[in-house]
Amino acid sequence: RGGVSPPVAAPMVICNQAHRFMVAEQIREMDLPAAPTIVLEPAGKNTAPAAAVAALLAEDADDILLILPADHAVADAAALVKAIEAARAVLTAAGDGDDDNAALATFGVTPTAPATGYGYIQRGEAVMQSAAGAAYQARRFVEKPDRAQAERYVADGGYYWNSGMFAFRAGMLLREMEQHRPDILAHCRAAAAGAATDLDFIRLGQAAFRACPVDSIDYAVMEKTDRAVVIPLQAGWSDVGSWQSLWEASPRDDDGNRLHGDAMAWRAENCLVHASHRLVAAIGVRDMIIVETPDAVMVAAKDEAQHIKQIVEQLQSAGRKEALAHRKVHRPWGWYDSVDAGPRHQAKRIMVSPGARLSYQQHRRRAEHWIVVKGEAKITLNEREFTLRENESTYIPVGARHRLGNPAATPLEIIEVQTGDYLGEDDIVRLDDDYGRKQEK
Repeated sequence: RGGVSPPVAAPMVICNQAHRFMVAEQIREMDLPAAPTIVLEPAGKNTAPAAAVAALLAEDADDILLILPADHAVADAAALVKAIEAARAVLTAAGDGDDDNAALATFGVTPTAPATGYGYIQRGEAVMQSAAGAAYQARRFVEKPDRAQAERYVADGGYYWNSGMFAFRAGMLLREMEQHRPDILAHCRAAAAGAATDLDFIRLGQAAFRACPVDSIDYAVMEKTDRAVVIPLQAGWSDVGSWQSLWEASPRDDDGNRLHGDAMAWRAENCLVHASHRLVAAIGVRDMIIVETPDAVMVAAKDEAQHIKQIVEQLQSAGRKEALAHRKVHRPWGWYDSVDAGPRHQAKRIMVSPGARLSYQQHRRRAEHWIVVKGEAKITLNEREFTLRENESTYIPVGARHRLGNPAATPLEIIEVQTGDYLGEDDIVRLDDDYGRKQEK
């Protein structure tokens, strides 16, 4: 925040509402000096609406916003900080959002290879040289090229990879969006005006945001404006938006394999093997992506892995649950993992964070058995309260009012076995809830 102390405000995280508890837990683990603002989108609309919302929620139109996607890897943090300082210098010199000289900055990564998976930015005349670095006019943005064109861009020396990272004053972005995409801005204004606070989250107005067009900052603003500048960046950057790029950004063994989790390889080369739930062995294969999770297993040729969207579309068309939710679901009190299910039963592993508790609730169509496997549980069953420890259990009849809590300073883990003719999450009647939630939908 220019001219205000401290110079850097608490971060703002904009994410899909389905990821809210996962994001909140990761932020808690980071132990940041100031609590971030977490803004929840009811639907994914790409980066232009997200950036517009951030600008609308900024404290001052003159605030400088740094837009950083969450799926990027940066090996040299100091180099990134230096580039950010260069961006701040050029934005400060250019003026505020009402100044005719005001600029919007993007970060262009100096290419290390003729990559065809990135868009490119051609630089123009230099607009600033400072101790922090240089800034150039962004002459044009180029779509992902073929191999021959990418080789020409690298040989030219005047092209950068489009990182998708930006810096601009909040008011300047809104001014440019008013000019180039007023339809997006109108929906974002309505969504921000209709936002509501929910626990530690800001929920955007559902109807307005869902009706918002989908677009990226690049297409909506940066390719149309005459105020774009590019800041060169050499920081070991990688857009980890695909399994291929994750393999490229990861340390590998002598055979070029990146093994994660309980994974083994023999006579395998240049493979990514990601095991999260069980042993996975790769034998005699090359250039493969093998990913095992509790939900599913994917095996793909490395150069075909980007077509996973087609598989997702098939899952959605077939109504498969794998396309709708993960097996492990995060909640404000912890998480649960659905380990087994049948026509009239379901088993879950439940973790309750220290000091947290579930809602006081009842079920119309299912009973539950709770077995404590780690920690100490405080149980409320109708009007009775009692404590369970490891290897102790209790039974919750259909319709009984009940609550599970963790009074200890260590995580509580239980196994829950549900039985009944309907086991959906919407069979929850909340009688009292620490987190202000209503009945499940």
